[in-house]
Amino acid sequence: MRCHFYILFSDFRNRFYLGHTCDDLPERIRKHNSNHKGFTGTVPDWKLVYAEEFDTKEEAFARETQVKKWKSRIKIQELILKSG
Repeated sequence: MRCHFYILFSDFRNRFYLGHTCDDLPERIRKHNSNHKGFTGTVPDWKLVYAEEFDTKEEAFARETQVKKWKSRIKIQELILKSG
C-alpha cells in the first residue's frame, strides 16, 4: 500500500488544500470534487497540483503536518514549482 501527501488547487476559491491518503489518489480527488459537506465539497474544480508518495500513513500525515505548519502560500507555491 502506498500513501500520498497531496496538494489540490481550486481556481474558483483561489486556495490550496493539503491532505494525505492511503486510498486510490484519483478516487480521493474525485471525492473532493463531489457535492459534500466540508471545505472541498462546495466547489467542484479541485485539481491535483502536487503529490509525494510514502510507505506509511504516518509518514504521509507527518509531511502534511510539516507543510501546513509553514502557513505560507509562497512556500507551497515554491514546493510545487520545484517539482515541475
